[in-house]
Amino acid sequence: MIHALLAKSILYDVALWFLMGALLVFFIVFFFRQRRQGKELKYELEQLDKLKENDVESEFVLRAMKLTTWHLNAKTMVISFDYDFRDKGKSVSPFNDGDDLNAVKNLLHPQDEARVHQALTDLCQGRTEEYHQEYRVMVPNSNLFNWEESFATVVERDVEGKPLRVVGTTMQIDHRKAMENALIEARNRAEESDRMKTAFIANISHEIRTPLNGIVGSANLLTDIGSEQERLELIGMINENSQKLLGLIDDVVSISKVESGQEPPTIADFDLNQLLADLVERFMSKMPAGVKLITQYACESLPMSTDYSRLSDIVRHLLSNAAKFTSQGSVTVGFDAPKNGWVDIWVQDTGKGIAPENQQRIFDRFFKVDEFVPGAGLGLSLCSMLVSSLGGRITVDSVVGQGSKFVVNLPVG
Repeated sequence: MIHALLAKSILYDVALWFLMGALLVFFIVFFFRQRRQGKELKYELEQLDKLKENDVESEFVLRAMKLTTWHLNAKTMVISFDYDFRDKGKSVSPFNDGDDLNAVKNLLHPQDEARVHQALTDLCQGRTEEYHQEYRVMVPNSNLFNWEESFATVVERDVEGKPLRVVGTTMQIDHRKAMENALIEARNRAEESDRMKTAFIANISHEIRTPLNGIVGSANLLTDIGSEQERLELIGMINENSQKLLGLIDDVVSISKVESGQEPPTIADFDLNQLLADLVERFMSKMPAGVKLITQYACESLPMSTDYSRLSDIVRHLLSNAAKFTSQGSVTVGFDAPKNGWVDIWVQDTGKGIAPENQQRIFDRFFKVDEFVPGAGLGLSLCSMLVSSLGGRITVDSVVGQGSKFVVNLPVG
């Protein structure tokens, strides 16, 4: 009986120790598992914090670059937007979540919609790997368009390798396009200026050579001429060509002085009627045969306060230009009654006229409407500069075959 009880007690102790060992092993395994799960949880929390940090950084980058990010379902062709940081001003994005590709296409400029739609279709159907387009998109509630640039690529494919999802970015590029256009215009102006300078050198060389030939040729003949009458005629030719050469040089010098600001206007009081009368008297003998020089003054006397020399040069060039391009009819110089302290001084002719596309270009330096007509292409350019220096403006109204009217609008005082 005692042995039986003793054996039972031993079995009970063994079972107890086995249970305690099992519990100990369980707690040890549980402890290490919890520790491992804690490390995993800590790692996941760290990754989540990094993800949040990356998301904030990505949002910051998108905001700084004024980008929008979007996804396109390659099967349904439905677009969805994640962020939109484009600089839209008072306008809002014309695109909305859930729009299909056709809705997007209808908001594009007619010249861009087919090209952009085809590029996106090729990307979604796997014919291309990347997408990059510049296009114009309509501003809501207006007839205006913004320039945008988009990049996109496939980020998810099915088991057959066909595109499932496309991700893209878009940014507004109005400022860049404006800069590109400005650079193109500047380049075109530079090229045109270079071309016109080359033409100017050729023209000015010809214009200088012509009177110089007359001066040199006449001077060489003087020693061989015995007749006093012929000698006087040669001297007259020398004087005439000298005046032409001097006038040409004066124009070049005047342009350089006005442009550099070395010679500011000299304001003086004078009578406009007297200034015009003096010029008319000088030009009476220079009018082509069959062309009358007429005056039309709004009043008998008009006191003005401006630069006498510059105004005289302006009218002189306009009269010379009118006489050059008028073969019959008349050249009329005059002024209208002053209004609000401003007066219109004008020169009108019945000459060949100026085509509409050239009516602004004629004030450009070196530009000549007719390369076969003598002149260096500086007169009207100088007129425009002189008028601007006096605080006024010059305009032209012309009809081809009927004549031209140049109007100088200046302050009276």
